[in-house]
Amino acid sequence: MLKIFGMEMIRILLPLLLFIISTKISFSQTDKISDYISVADTITKTALRDRKGYDWLKELCEIGPRLSGSENSMKAILWAKNKMTELGFDSVWLQPVMVPHWERGNKEFCAIYNDKIMIKKLEVLALGGSVSTPENGIEANVIEIKSFDELKQKASEVKGKIVFFNRPIDQGMTNTFAGYGSAVDQRVYGAIEAAKYGAIGVVIRSVTTKFDNVPHAGVMLYVDSLPRIPAAAIGYLDSDFLSEQLKLNPGLVLKLRMNCRTLEDTQSFNVIGEIRGKEFSEEIVVVGGHFDSWDVGCGAHDDGAGCIQSIEVLDLFKRLNIKPKRTIRCVLFINEENGSRGGIEYGKLAASSSEKHIAAIEADRGAFTPVGFNVDSDSITINKISTWLPILEKASIEWVKKGGSGVDVSKIKNAKALLGFVPDDQRYMDVHHSANDVFEEVHPREFELGAAAITVMVYLLSEEGL
Repeated sequence: MLKIFGMEMIRILLPLLLFIISTKISFSQTDKISDYISVADTITKTALRDRKGYDWLKELCEIGPRLSGSENSMKAILWAKNKMTELGFDSVWLQPVMVPHWERGNKEFCAIYNDKIMIKKLEVLALGGSVSTPENGIEANVIEIKSFDELKQKASEVKGKIVFFNRPIDQGMTNTFAGYGSAVDQRVYGAIEAAKYGAIGVVIRSVTTKFDNVPHAGVMLYVDSLPRIPAAAIGYLDSDFLSEQLKLNPGLVLKLRMNCRTLEDTQSFNVIGEIRGKEFSEEIVVVGGHFDSWDVGCGAHDDGAGCIQSIEVLDLFKRLNIKPKRTIRCVLFINEENGSRGGIEYGKLAASSSEKHIAAIEADRGAFTPVGFNVDSDSITINKISTWLPILEKASIEWVKKGGSGVDVSKIKNAKALLGFVPDDQRYMDVHHSANDVFEEVHPREFELGAAAITVMVYLLSEEGL
């Protein structure tokens, strides 16, 4: 009778016990989320009110452009190392990286002529890595080309001419990075393709969304099996002008003069600083951007902003006395623009280390209003990170979805997840790789919201793991 009574009591009380346990777990989880939201709110308000990172970006931009191998690049590297040390990070060090050293030289000259009479000087920039022209420049008829397929079709007309690649960004695309991708092959591979058919030089329409006349630089490539011909970008409006003039007079002559040069590889460094985790110090969350920039403007959006936001992530932890469970490491990668050697060297370090890289975030899309995070990982991990949206929303993050991360962090092959911070992209290609990319183009609230968004994501990765 007692045994039967005992079993009956268990049958009656078990659902109640399970309800109490589940309720306790639910309340505990709710409290945890509430705590996270509170921390995210504090991080965001602190970043917006203090504006420390924005002031540091101004200091960095005052050094000037930071092309790999340049004197300014080394000045910036030492500045960043000193800044991290001043801020009291647990460890700060330089990782040696050998980088290419290309110099633009004197201002380029480009003009179009009709019967030796100059019609117009064009705004022009040598593309990064280009060879120079002879001292007196090159002079030849111009052939306008919209695609590599068209180039192949007109192969017999190309020899001895300067090829004008004139395919603009598709302004109909809502994603400007996709638009950039639809046009940038002309810049990267144009000299290779034109050289196949005997061209003596290449000019391209600047890869930009802005209807101005500021030319945009960027890397271009050669192959050893073909002649290396000079390559340059001309302003958007000048590209329109040249195209219209060629319709009126296909026999126009273009003269191009550049004295850029490639020197021997030189010693440079990644700048690394970290705050050690209090529980899982061997598990690493990386946050960073690329510290080099092109040699026009001062690389404010590309990628000074992402680098300074990454420094501010660690500083916000210290400012708010947040002790991370996992080690937070800021890496400023050198040489992304014309070689990615900083990312490659750090990837080697990550592969050979006993540390476990659980996640790496790259900020290399400008300092505009934050909207989301791309995540390169398995679906379970992406789903887990997506559940943090109610917390990330405190810093204006609207979505988390599968997508690419960034050139440098992609070299960390053993990380559980690679993330790309995504701000609004509508104005980024206006400034990208050009003299437009200056500190004055960065809005303090957009910049600090970005710093806060990345900090909240790093905080959650540190607390929750993957």
